[in-house]
Amino acid sequence: MQPTGHLRGDAVRVGGDARQRFYDARGYGRPLDGDEIALSRVEAAHLLFRGDLSGITLSDGSDPVGFERFFVASAAAADRFAVRFLVYSDLRDRGFYLSPAREPWPGWSDAPGDAVDFVAYERGETPDTGNVKYPIQVVGERGSVATAGLAGRTLAVVDEESDITYFAAEEGRIDGATDYDPPADLTGALLADRVVVWDAPESLYEHGFYGRPLTGRAANVEGALQLSLVEAASLAADGRLSLTASVAGADDGSETDASETPAAAARIVARGRDVEGERFDRRLVVYRRLRAADAVPKTGFKFGADFRTYLDVETVEDLPHSEHLVRVVGPDHEFSPRELSLDVRLAGGVRKEMVFALTAEGNDHPGDGGNAARDADVEWLSVDRLTP
Repeated sequence: MQPTGHLRGDAVRVGGDARQRFYDARGYGRPLDGDEIALSRVEAAHLLFRGDLSGITLSDGSDPVGFERFFVASAAAADRFAVRFLVYSDLRDRGFYLSPAREPWPGWSDAPGDAVDFVAYERGETPDTGNVKYPIQVVGERGSVATAGLAGRTLAVVDEESDITYFAAEEGRIDGATDYDPPADLTGALLADRVVVWDAPESLYEHGFYGRPLTGRAANVEGALQLSLVEAASLAADGRLSLTASVAGADDGSETDASETPAAAARIVARGRDVEGERFDRRLVVYRRLRAADAVPKTGFKFGADFRTYLDVETVEDLPHSEHLVRVVGPDHEFSPRELSLDVRLAGGVRKEMVFALTAEGNDHPGDGGNAARDADVEWLSVDRLTP
């Protein structure tokens, strides 16, 4: 004869030998006085689903109900109950013991942040003695995921067909070993959305992997190097690039005089804001931080990212594979699960690590892209697929 549970508030109480049967032996619930235990709605539904409870009496005092009625009532009363049940059931089937990540359930203090729904323990370990393996945050396909505080969590996304995809979010870090210092006497022309250095030293591209040579079949021009606006702004902010001319574009047609490096940096940043808005400031912050870490960031456009990174560049002729895709977002950014899945899937498909760079710069512009941009706070968030 299976025991009956009784819904009291938001917990289901089970007496008899429930402590020994469910908590001690199988890690369900939390102990109360004597042999009684309290189960969360999800835990109680799972025991009903398995046939380990004969029924549950609801708070209206009616006869005990089975799985269907309890599931529907709980879905009406509890946030995201259906998707949380699916994830709980899946992880139980994979051999994990879990506890709700809320006080006073076991393991709640090990949950990083209020958004965590469950803590899953190391396989073979119980809630009263086990170490937390996965802090689980559950979200539906059409929900949203805040970037703030996501590091350290396992994200379980339930799609519209009830399939579950798991992602591991960790604090990221990008450290390179590229040893190159650009020359301090570069000059270039600001042309619409790029800067051309007409007489660039060969090492700027070959060893620093800055820009892209202006070349073509039977070209009669040598030494011309096209820089992106973030590359040019960073070089100018470091006092290594001045401007010989600045042309806004065909609609404007105007040309300005040469600019020394401080004015050049401000002019390039202003152009970047004209063509990208505040996104340019955030990308510049991240670009400068990556260069300061001896990594080489290049455009990640073909991968749908802001940058791809090379950690150890000696020569372009012997270029290693890029290791990361970097996407720049604000610290208050909220992912859609579909967006996150696309980014991570693409990075994995090209054997790269997906890293999100979180920076607040952009609302508060970092001046000319100098020290304020280089020293601005950047939080690195690495996200990858996970099979628990």
